[in-house]
Amino acid sequence: MSLIRAAATVGSFTMISRVTGFLRDVLVAAILGAGPVADAFFVAFKLPNFFRRLTAEGSFTVAFVPLFAGALEADGRAEAKRFAEDALAMMCAVLAALTLAMELTMPWVMHVLAPGFVATPERFGIAVELTRITFPYLPLISIVALYGGVLNSLDRFAAMASAPILLNLILIGAMVGFADRLETPGHVLAWGVAAAGLAQLLWLIGASSRAGFSLRLRLPRLTPGVRKLFRLMLPAMLGAGVVQINLLIDMVLASTLPLGSISFLYYADRVNQLPLGVIGVAIGTALLPLLSRQWRGGDAEGALETQNRALEFGALLTVPAAVGLAVLAHPIITVLFERGAFTAADGAATSAAMIAFAAGLPAFVLVKVLQPGFFAREDTKTPVKVAAGAVVLNLVLNLILMQFLAHVGLALATAIASWANGLALAWLLRRDDVFRLDARSRWRLPRILVSALVMGAALWGSLRLAEGAALHLFAQGTLPGAAALLGFVLLALVIYFGAATLLGAFRMTELKAALGRRGTA
Repeated sequence: MSLIRAAATVGSFTMISRVTGFLRDVLVAAILGAGPVADAFFVAFKLPNFFRRLTAEGSFTVAFVPLFAGALEADGRAEAKRFAEDALAMMCAVLAALTLAMELTMPWVMHVLAPGFVATPERFGIAVELTRITFPYLPLISIVALYGGVLNSLDRFAAMASAPILLNLILIGAMVGFADRLETPGHVLAWGVAAAGLAQLLWLIGASSRAGFSLRLRLPRLTPGVRKLFRLMLPAMLGAGVVQINLLIDMVLASTLPLGSISFLYYADRVNQLPLGVIGVAIGTALLPLLSRQWRGGDAEGALETQNRALEFGALLTVPAAVGLAVLAHPIITVLFERGAFTAADGAATSAAMIAFAAGLPAFVLVKVLQPGFFAREDTKTPVKVAAGAVVLNLVLNLILMQFLAHVGLALATAIASWANGLALAWLLRRDDVFRLDARSRWRLPRILVSALVMGAALWGSLRLAEGAALHLFAQGTLPGAAALLGFVLLALVIYFGAATLLGAFRMTELKAALGRRGTA
């Protein structure tokens, strides 16, 4: 199946997820603003999400998919299914123990997670209570990741890619229908998170059953396959989760900054996550099972071709996205969030953080493209060494930059550390002679950059020329502001793809050919 077609399937559902996520965050911003309840809920939501991305989407997925895909190809469906059932049984046992431990020790965990909350008992108490409600989301969504790994290995990407949409719809429904029914709107959102985890699990169980891969829950057994899974998972927990570790460090330090800093970083990161999810996560999700099969089949040249096209496709979309987010940061935040309890001052602070995050966006996607080159070969140790260095660099830069730039310094440090991570991965793959830029990538990547810079310059000039009228429209409410913003986005797309076509960085015929190939998504 075409890599681009598979990435397009994941990316299209991820786009819907991000759009519904923006609607969710617009409501959260209007109802919670950037006050103590908002800070407490974001901590409560981030903790299970951090573990989910670090374990379920991070170490578990990158370890499980190559092993499951390899068993499927070499040993057949029956053996692959048994391995998946053994992994499910052990996952349930481990996650049940972790959840119980976290529920019992949550006040002590909060001292580590958000030490700045200790000085404000209201935030601390609410954060502990809300995190206890949301934490069961972790075991539920972790099991979702296992079912998603099974389906992705079967070249069925749609069910897993669409599951996050359920989370957003449930939270939107909770805010619209029940925002004033509990102690705070934060409590309503926390219960919504837990309910969404159960809904996503039922959705994936149904999709797996329709694919003919229903899994039985066995008694936990430490089989050779499960042992190998854990051996691959442990180093991958850091290697695949470096971005989440960096963001967690940001949150811990942000809790020591002025009120609202956590919220500014959260809203800015939500916007940054749109291209990261639609492009980076989609490519990484589609790339891992394909590379795993190519390496298992001894097709080194095919793997090299696949990685080059993935890098090229990611750059084609991510570089202009980063430039566009930086230039349009203030209009985007104004249109999306400035209403209700979210003030213009909150918007300015969030926009500054978003520009810093945008600087690291291509690096975030670069990591997503390059990491499968290690994981597909069952090498989870090398990325962990790179990730450890990136985490240390991020922490050092955080401590330095936050002194001068406050919360913006935390976002900028994350971006710089991500660039260090991505470039180190590229160098190591090149050193091991398993990846190098081919002639096509060496021709197109510089032209992609030039095209994005041309777009950025034209977009910035257009904003300056229409500054008074544009600012007036952006501040006039959701519909006029969204229309004005859409106009600038369309202008940017025309300029970028026009420049990319003229410079030879992009050919529409190639994209149509890739998307037109038949395959099951």
